[in-house]
Formats: sequence, structure tokens, C-alpha cells
Amino acid sequence: ELFRIAMNITEIRSAGLRGATPPGGWTAELRPADCVHTLIAVHTDEGLIGLGSVFTSDSLVRGALQLLEPLYRGETALEPERVSEKLHQHTFWQGRGGSITHTISGIDIALWDLLGQATGQPVGRLLGGRYRSRVRPYASLLMQEPAALAEHLLAVKAQGFTAFKIGWGPFGRTNAALDEAIVRSAREAIGRDSLLMVDAGASDAFWPGDYKWAVRTADMLAGYDVHWFEEPLVPDAMTDYTQLRSRSPVPIAGGEVLTRRQSFQPWLEGGAFDIVQPDVTKVGGLSESRRIAWMAQEHGIRFIPHGWNTAVGLAADLQLASAFHQTDLVEYLTGSLFIDAIAVGGWCLDGDGMLPIPDSPGLGIRLDPDEVAKYTGGDRLF
Repeated sequence: ELFRIAMNITEIRSAGLRGATPPGGWTAELRPADCVHTLIAVHTDEGLIGLGSVFTSDSLVRGALQLLEPLYRGETALEPERVSEKLHQHTFWQGRGGSITHTISGIDIALWDLLGQATGQPVGRLLGGRYRSRVRPYASLLMQEPAALAEHLLAVKAQGFTAFKIGWGPFGRTNAALDEAIVRSAREAIGRDSLLMVDAGASDAFWPGDYKWAVRTADMLAGYDVHWFEEPLVPDAMTDYTQLRSRSPVPIAGGEVLTRRQSFQPWLEGGAFDIVQPDVTKVGGLSESRRIAWMAQEHGIRFIPHGWNTAVGLAADLQLASAFHQTDLVEYLTGSLFIDAIAVGGWCLDGDGMLPIPDSPGLGIRLDPDEVAKYTGGDRLF
């Protein structure tokens, strides 16, 4: 009976999150009142509502929704890939790969959520099947001076995490001695049994590091058993990435700034990454992430989604992790109320430091409307 539902989109609402925006480590640092994440709610004539998330400010999302509205209003809510492709195909001339693509990402996530609700299935099963029912989250936090970083890591480790990524901050901006002191401090704090990843954050404005810096730093990181070296080069230096990957003793990760599967293709075919990290909230949603993951798999590259966003983005990443056998880690931005506070029931690690993947219909997440409203200026998604 569920499969015969004719469910159409009636409206799409958006609400920007602000008031508790965590620091990003950027040169032009984020303030709590800044908006860089916007939630999406796709409403249907059957009363079901799908949730999505967009890594873009609310003003840009509102503009994109206004442009897209004639294309999605009245469309079926049960065909996420076709509807998302329709939105892509009709907007080549107005922001291909930019904020319109980011907004389509949120719509696509919400449509998969609706398809799961309508069929009574978790999204991971609809993506092809569940390889796992839980996944290891890695705590993602900003670098600081060594002593402060060690204290922060010990506090996060006490929460049950067994994998950690440190990124941005002073790394790569002062000297090699400080870089190594930061990494040494982190490794000593978390111990040898925990995974440690290092994110240079070279997509920051006017990144000073070059290829030779990245080579030297990769050699240093190998001595601390670093699991991967993320964004070590400026985002468009594909040739340097390819050379670094062949030279580095540490796996090279990147791709969070790329959007659309077509943008990833030359990087994957050229061998630029050991680990590719599309962000589901800006790459084009679950539909594009799945196709990128397949492409990566065919080129022997691991797919580990970038996840510096919201509880809805984390829920989407968990479903992706269930559907790809090599995706054995998900990013967990620690200390963000936009992840920890707005989801009903929150998130709980099990005794092994693993995060259960919801098996309820859709994304398996419900938002608390009152908690969400605290960060949206009263704007209501529901």
C-alpha cells in the first residue's frame, strides 16, 4: 500500500542556523551569529516532511529556492535522483556548482528522507543495502597551541571517542617546529591506540603552504602514525595533489570544496586522493555522493564523507556509511549545538566508541522544533 502513495511537493521551507555557530578555524573567523548552515524541510500533500541541510547561508538558500520553486512545486516527492537532476539540468546558467547546487543538496537529502518514510525503509537500504549497523565516528576539532590542544583532546576522549581529527588553527602558518609540537602533543594525549588525522585546512583564504611544505610535513606526520593528511594543498592544485599522493608516506585526503560528480571525476581519474571527502550538504546531496562513492571505489580510493555541518548532515553521512563497505568512519564535529542539541534523543556512542546507524524509515532523525527555533530566529520548518 505504501508503494502506491502519490506524494507531491507542496512547499519547501528553509531556516538558517545562527547564535551558536562554532569556530571554523578560518582566517576571517566565524562568529556565533554568522550563518553558514541552513536546514531544509520539504512538505508534501500527504503530510510527510523530509529533512535536508545546506552548507550555505540562509540568504543564498532563500534566493536559490525562489529560483527553483517553479521546477519543484507539484513534483513527485518519491523520485529524488530524477527531481534533483531536473533541478541541476535547468540551472546550468545560474550557479552551476555554487549556492544553487548547495541548495539542491538539501532538497535531495530531504527527498531521500521522504522516500524512506514512504517505503518504511532506512535510506541506506534504498541506496543499495546496509553493510554495517554502526560506524566509528572521529571527533573533529580545531588545532590550538600544544598544551591547550592536549587538554581539549583528553576531554573529548573521555566522551568515548577513539578517533580524532585536528585541523586548521596555527598549523602551517608559523613554522615547522610548532607544527610538529602540535601533532606530538595530540598523539601523546590520545595514545597510540587511537586514530589521528591532520587537516591543514589549505582551502582557507591565502593559504601560505606550497607543494614542498606539504611533502616535508607529510614526512613529519608519518612519524606520528597519522591516518591521513587532509587538504594539504590549495583547492585547485590538482597536479600537486597527484604528485604529493605518489610521494607521501601518509594517505592524502581532500575534496570537500568540490561540488557535483563531474568536478570529482578528473581528480579521481588522475589519482589525486587516497581518500575522497565530498560533503553531502553541498556536493549535490545523497544522489551525487553515492555516484562519487561508486567512482572512487572503481579507482581504488576510499570514500569518507566530509561532515562539518549539522545533525541532519550527520544523519545523511551515517546512511552513506551503511551503504558503502569501505566507509568505516564518519566525521563528528564536537561541541556544536547544531549537531548535539537539535536532534530528538541526541547521539550516543556505544561502549566501543561506535555510533549506531538508525534503521528507522528515512534518515532516522527527528528534529526538536523548539530547539531548532532557538537558532533560527523563530523561523519554523514545520
